[in-house]
Amino acid sequence: QVQLVESGGGLVQPGGSLRLSCAASGISFRLYVMGWYRQTPGKQRELVAALSSGGATNYGDSVKGRFTISRDNAKNTVYLQMNSLKAEDTAVYYCNADAGRRWDTNYNYWGQGTQVTVSS
Repeated sequence: QVQLVESGGGLVQPGGSLRLSCAASGISFRLYVMGWYRQTPGKQRELVAALSSGGATNYGDSVKGRFTISRDNAKNTVYLQMNSLKAEDTAVYYCNADAGRRWDTNYNYWGQGTQVTVSS
């Protein structure tokens, strides 16, 4: 059973900080690129940040310099540190695990999401 469980979402004031966590189980964690995506009603899901086991990162343009992704392979957990939060960051944030396509199987999994609301 593959499971990705997000936590840490909530209501934050503009300029504040929040740290999201995603605990993975049922996968060989070190084989996966871990990522965070977000989605608001009526819009497509967009990349926030991604991190490979080798340390390569990829950030969405709107969060560069404000958000930091990290992972603890011993704990099978990926984190997203969000600083200088803006109202535009309000969204449901989803955890993703991706190991690419192998032998006609797409190894890609999603968590159920956690709500982040930035408002005064």
